[in-house]
Amino acid sequence: MRRLVQMALDLWERSEPTAAALPPASAVEEIVDAQPLRTPAPAVLAPPLRLPVPPPAPMAKPAVPAGPASLQAHPAANRSILLQDQRVAYLLQRAKRRSIGFVVSEDGLVVRAPRWVTQPGIDEALQEKAGWIVRKIAEMQQRRASSLSASIRWEDGASLPFLGQPLQLVVDSEQRVARSGAVWRVEEGATGSPSRLYLALPPNAGRTQIRDLVQAWFIQSARQHFLARLAHFAPLLGVHYTSLRLSSAETRWGSAKSDGSIRLNWRLMHYAPAVIDYVVAHELAHLRVMDHSPRFWDTVAEVVPNHRALRQQLKDMPAPPWDRAA
Repeated sequence: MRRLVQMALDLWERSEPTAAALPPASAVEEIVDAQPLRTPAPAVLAPPLRLPVPPPAPMAKPAVPAGPASLQAHPAANRSILLQDQRVAYLLQRAKRRSIGFVVSEDGLVVRAPRWVTQPGIDEALQEKAGWIVRKIAEMQQRRASSLSASIRWEDGASLPFLGQPLQLVVDSEQRVARSGAVWRVEEGATGSPSRLYLALPPNAGRTQIRDLVQAWFIQSARQHFLARLAHFAPLLGVHYTSLRLSSAETRWGSAKSDGSIRLNWRLMHYAPAVIDYVVAHELAHLRVMDHSPRFWDTVAEVVPNHRALRQQLKDMPAPPWDRAA
């Protein structure tokens, strides 16, 4: 009899559900304290419990770490580097030279390196000059922004700087002053008022016509002014220049060659005469010293003692842009 009872118990235990048949973990489960094992009563199925399902909470997007700020990228950049938490995209040029050179202009950073210098060597040199590079690019960006904000309005009554003073444009459609071309007049007895440039143009003249006529007058005025200042400074420096050419470059005010040829930017006419004198003397001094050594600056100081302050004025006050005029 005892054996039969044991066999019945064994059969009942085998009929219990195994772990593999338990509801999935996602089902609602209730955990209770273990109770003494009893003979199970007949199962009574209750209706399924339907719980309200809340809408899924929107998944928070993982925070994307902010990347390093970027300084102005050179339009022809072929390399980039992180300098003082600033991403700098620069133009790398290989050249026949003994050292690595850095040039920062309104376009951005240009690095000129000997062909034998490896990229890690260039990166190391950039890190050593990081403070200077970041500061100069930021200054150029600010200069460019200031220049754009000073765009010229090519219309009757507009104003632009000439020889450091405001110059008002007057469309002389009846040709009372300007019979042809342009005529510059400084009104006598009108202290503080701008001088005027009278333009012989029809009343419906467009921006391009006004700009082209003013530019032609600026170029003619620049040539006359530069020739007079070259004639003044050349004997003082004991040099002889062979030719003068005008340029309209946006980032270079002048240049000099060993053959005596001088190139000056006609847009210098926006600046005060003292600033123009500094640039003229600077280029003539190169006919004696073709570098920027202390000896060169001593040469400039012979005729322009305050050249440092004038050079800073040239940097701090950008000329208004002509090609991007509003």
